[in-house]
Amino acid sequence: MTANAVDGIPHATVTVVCHSVHGHTRLLAEHLAEGARQVPGVEVHLVDVRAEDVTAGRWHDSEVMALLDRSDAIVLGCPTLMGSVSAVFKAFMEAAFTPFTTQVWKDKLAGGFTMSASQSGDKLTVLQQLSVFAAQLGMQWIGVGDMPGNNWSGGTRDDLNRLGSWLGLMSQSHADLGPEDAGSPGDRVTAQRYGERIARLAQRWVNGVPYETGRMTEHETRALSASLREAAAG
Repeated sequence: MTANAVDGIPHATVTVVCHSVHGHTRLLAEHLAEGARQVPGVEVHLVDVRAEDVTAGRWHDSEVMALLDRSDAIVLGCPTLMGSVSAVFKAFMEAAFTPFTTQVWKDKLAGGFTMSASQSGDKLTVLQQLSVFAAQLGMQWIGVGDMPGNNWSGGTRDDLNRLGSWLGLMSQSHADLGPEDAGSPGDRVTAQRYGERIARLAQRWVNGVPYETGRMTEHETRALSASLREAAAG
């Protein structure tokens, strides 16, 4: 990774890699990418890991791998299925053996996200799998930096970081609703904030761009969550 600039603005590349079965996880990925695009100079890609690219248990897409090789930050996401990463995404992970042996992804930034129908669904196991995968590749992991929501009597599912996850981004969608209703307003804003955080840290990591840590107190977080609830109700 080397510092560079486009039109005088330091440049960094963030790629969101997502497998989604019914579209719910894909919507979360879109909001995460949207947040990353808010950072000047950051080029954002959102690529799908597709089942049709898996043959005899092996995933292959040379264009996607080339994009990841030149990315400065890679965000990994898939649904939580039976307490684990999806089979298609696991095939993608195993296809990263070459970057593992050559250390091409070493010191890139990494993050992760997951979705399930259950409130818990053992989503933590997926984030742990993704973070260990990144660690084996020598990457630097970035977690969610927001205070928890929906942890008091005035909280609701529309709160920011309502599942209280910090290792990575967690979201939950009702199984009987389509992808257009994936997650909650708070989940989507949390995804945007996570994407922006990763993008800003990528600019700092790659180009030495000054970075000011954004902080919100518990009171400020609850005020933002209240505004999300009001917007959802309206």
